[in-house]
Amino acid sequence: MNLFELIRSRITDPARTFIIKADGSTMSYGDMLDRSGQIANVLVLDGVEPGDRVAVQVEKTVENFLTYLAVLRAGAVYLPLNTAYTLAELDYFIGDAEPKLVICDPAKREGLAEIAKKRGVASVETLDARGQGSLIEAANKAPKDFADVPREDDDLAAILYTSGTTGRSKGAMLTHRNLASNAQTLREYWRFTDKDVLLHALPIYHTHGLFVAGNTIMLAGGSMIFLPKFDADEVMRYLPQATSMMGVPTFYTRLLKHPGLTKEATAHMRLFVSGSAPLLAETHDEFRAKTGQAILERYGMTETNMNTSNPYDGDRIAGTVGFPLPGVEARIADPESGAVLPQGEIGVIEVKGPNVFQGYWRMPEKTKAEFRPDGFFITGDVGKIDERGYVHIVGRAKDLIITGGFNVYPKEVETEIDALPGVVESAVVGCPHPDFGEGVTAVVVLQEGAKADEKSIIAALEDKLAKFKLPKRVLFVDDLPRNTMGKVQKNVLREQNAKLYG
Repeated sequence: MNLFELIRSRITDPARTFIIKADGSTMSYGDMLDRSGQIANVLVLDGVEPGDRVAVQVEKTVENFLTYLAVLRAGAVYLPLNTAYTLAELDYFIGDAEPKLVICDPAKREGLAEIAKKRGVASVETLDARGQGSLIEAANKAPKDFADVPREDDDLAAILYTSGTTGRSKGAMLTHRNLASNAQTLREYWRFTDKDVLLHALPIYHTHGLFVAGNTIMLAGGSMIFLPKFDADEVMRYLPQATSMMGVPTFYTRLLKHPGLTKEATAHMRLFVSGSAPLLAETHDEFRAKTGQAILERYGMTETNMNTSNPYDGDRIAGTVGFPLPGVEARIADPESGAVLPQGEIGVIEVKGPNVFQGYWRMPEKTKAEFRPDGFFITGDVGKIDERGYVHIVGRAKDLIITGGFNVYPKEVETEIDALPGVVESAVVGCPHPDFGEGVTAVVVLQEGAKADEKSIIAALEDKLAKFKLPKRVLFVDDLPRNTMGKVQKNVLREQNAKLYG
């Protein structure tokens, strides 16, 4: 069924609070139905038909979240885009996905309108950081009633682009079943009910904030405190109203520096969840010592939503991502042969379940290459399963960098650096970072006599790459380390700079 039908079925009282906004005002579930209905009517007026893609690059607002729901109701495919993406990057995504409608910040409309025209996009609407724009102006005049478009389980609900380790970003195709099954599993596994109030400070162009947090709390019929971004003071101010919080490791490292974080301040909290990047064992232990709360770490990815979780009841072990979720199978395999490895051995993590995506948008060969013949998806993450069944992630089969929960493909950054005057070559690696999990780090070889320095290289990349892809440090060497086959040894660079960020 349409995921929204499932969300609607959980609304037992339309007057129940759906969202508590940053300014303290509230929106009920009944209001959500009305407003998402109005936006869905605008989508249809803009020519959006079932199966069409709707690309959205706007700041986090309640209206942005309602647009996601409206896209589901219209039977279309939601395509969220990171707000940091440049126009050059957007040109690729829009050209690849061929959306019927693009929704953007008014400040980007002129540049995006040119791309939209070139790429054959039918309409461009605007939505700003205050929740205003042409989309909302039209919605204010539209009817509240909307007949939700029926969808089959395997119809697409969303496409999320993810950086791989070869080639350009790939569009992960997620169906209504993928999203619904995972949200229902998480609701039960993490014990969410209509009494829960989730403190939501995550972005919503990402799996974590949009699907893990948003879908799960809606299927529980609970409420969200909807903050535009993470701010430690604001989080601590709203914490007394919350029962649960989902975050990335950076949230927790910053909260640990806040004087208000105490056992008394968190005693009422039922659950703290961390994901999107590895949580350092030191952060887990320090948070527990300071609050008495054990952060629950889990493991997922854009292509699969959540695969594993530390238990709700039982030992939440620092440095592990827990057990496979109900309905999800996980195994460790030899990355080359695909042979399943014995317990405790390290290999590539493979998963199978209703949460696993349909494949990569318009990339049938890439899709085929990422699945085993028996249907297991090859995650590319390297790990092991211990004697108690806990999954440990020990690295990645390839060189993908995860910084602050976002994926960065090193080759994309290297290509831009190598094109700069005075650069011979570069290698980009992820080095351990206390706030971001990994810091994007560029190691550069300059031509003899070249004047480039760290500051100038970073400045030259600012208009070419999204902010999260920019190197946090640029280091200079005479030569890059290579093996006997001439391949750059990125593992050596990571080891040499393991303490770069403290």
